[in-house]
Amino acid sequence: MANKLKMFRNTNQTQRFRFVVLVIGCLVVSMTFIMISRPLAFPSFGLKIRRAGPSDVEGEKIAPTLRDDDQSSKESEKYQEENDLQGKKVDSITDPNKDEKPETDEAFESTSEAEEEGTKNGGNSDQDESHSRMTLPTISNYTINDLAQVENKTTTPEQPAQEITNNVEKKLSCEFSDPRADVCEMSGDIRIPGNSSDVLFVDSNERNEEFRFRPYARKGDAAAFSRVRELTVKAAGTTAPQCTVTHAVPAVVFSAGGYTGNLFHDFTDVLIPLFLASRHVHGEAQFVVSDMNPWWVYRYLPVFQKLSKFPVIDFDKDKEVHCFSKAVVGLRAHKELSIDPARAPNGYSMVDFAKFLREAFSLERDSISNIEDLAGKKPRILIIARKQSRAFTNPHEIAELADQLGFEVTVNDGEVGSDVAQFARLVNSMDVMVGVHGSGLTNLLFLPPNATVIQVVPWGGLEWMSMLDFGDPAKDMKLNYVQYSIGIEESSLIEQYPKDHPVFKDPMSIHKQGYPVMRSTFMDNQNVKIDIKKFKIVLWKALEHIIQ
Repeated sequence: MANKLKMFRNTNQTQRFRFVVLVIGCLVVSMTFIMISRPLAFPSFGLKIRRAGPSDVEGEKIAPTLRDDDQSSKESEKYQEENDLQGKKVDSITDPNKDEKPETDEAFESTSEAEEEGTKNGGNSDQDESHSRMTLPTISNYTINDLAQVENKTTTPEQPAQEITNNVEKKLSCEFSDPRADVCEMSGDIRIPGNSSDVLFVDSNERNEEFRFRPYARKGDAAAFSRVRELTVKAAGTTAPQCTVTHAVPAVVFSAGGYTGNLFHDFTDVLIPLFLASRHVHGEAQFVVSDMNPWWVYRYLPVFQKLSKFPVIDFDKDKEVHCFSKAVVGLRAHKELSIDPARAPNGYSMVDFAKFLREAFSLERDSISNIEDLAGKKPRILIIARKQSRAFTNPHEIAELADQLGFEVTVNDGEVGSDVAQFARLVNSMDVMVGVHGSGLTNLLFLPPNATVIQVVPWGGLEWMSMLDFGDPAKDMKLNYVQYSIGIEESSLIEQYPKDHPVFKDPMSIHKQGYPVMRSTFMDNQNVKIDIKKFKIVLWKALEHIIQ
């Protein structure tokens, strides 16, 4: 009996062993099938690898689609966790260390004030080296795992590159008469070899046309142009390089050199012109950027993502030959920090641009507090104190005055740093903003409609410049604008010159000595001590605007 039980037990164990082997074999076969038929995913890097297949165009690469991400954060790890600003994830972005980001908002202060600093820099962008380790969402560092994501954006085997240009009227038109910018527009077979200075218009007629210019909207400014690379738009024959990436959306080619890094010039020279060039196509545009500093694009990433669905192409470093059926080289600008609706696509105005910024930076307030809303709280005022020239020397007295009049007061130096969105939210929460003429007043772009801007004009006949740079733009945005010109006793110049000096008796004689002398005298070496009794009237005007 014992032997029979033993034999039965051994037989049963053998059957169970065979069953286990059979199950394991089935699992191995199943896993092998899954691994072969599906791509490997590496979620820790935020990337998916697309296997080559018959849908790939032979000899061409497919231009990837931008995956929206969040705005800047202090560390790359935090950025990777929060990069879902618009519900999608960017493949790989490393936020540069804050200590490495330049403090440039005060480097250039107004239209002409920027010239001297640009000359000192010798025409080279001084941030390139210190920020070379930063990775941005550009064409070269994207990998797409789903061809459907680039549908209608690039060519497919059924839609060869040539078909995109066959039905497009060939045209090359350049305009050099505009006082602010040179621009070329073209349609047909357009090829842009990366890491070059050429934009090629392929024409079988072998036309011999060539246009050289700098695609930056500050024409005639030698200091700015010393930091902008010259590009060449030229007709090319059949010898043009073959396309490696073909796009079905138009290209917008421009420079991010010049005075970028200063808040005022960031908007008036690049971002507002870029809005004019691309807003009306609702994201269907590919930006090709020369003189590109990665930290600068990162600084305004929400703006770039709102204007284009695609990662920017770094013209200076990209290795591909990008092909388009339409392209514009250069950006049109109308006036300082503003838009002329009569010349803008769709009649866009500064009101539209301000609304666009509120959407891009997720700003909540689209109107100021009315008198009923203020029943339980105070109106808010932001005092831009500045840290360098044209600074308030008695900001605490101004704050105390505003507090006595019923304001909730915030004093800030106005330097937005790398986190533009954070400072934009602060400004958007205000009903009134006050500051001396300078780049800090550019933050008026983030104020809610009907808020009040108070610009303090330093001594020295600077009223025209102040109105041009900030007064007119504020009015164009439908903001309330108050301008306060200081007296001699409110200027620190009284401590440097006798009262009978031409600085006080004939300020325009200083202007006539040239811009460098004017700037050094009235802008670089002057601070402001506000007369509290006189300024009280100005703050009352701001309160009246709120009540009305």
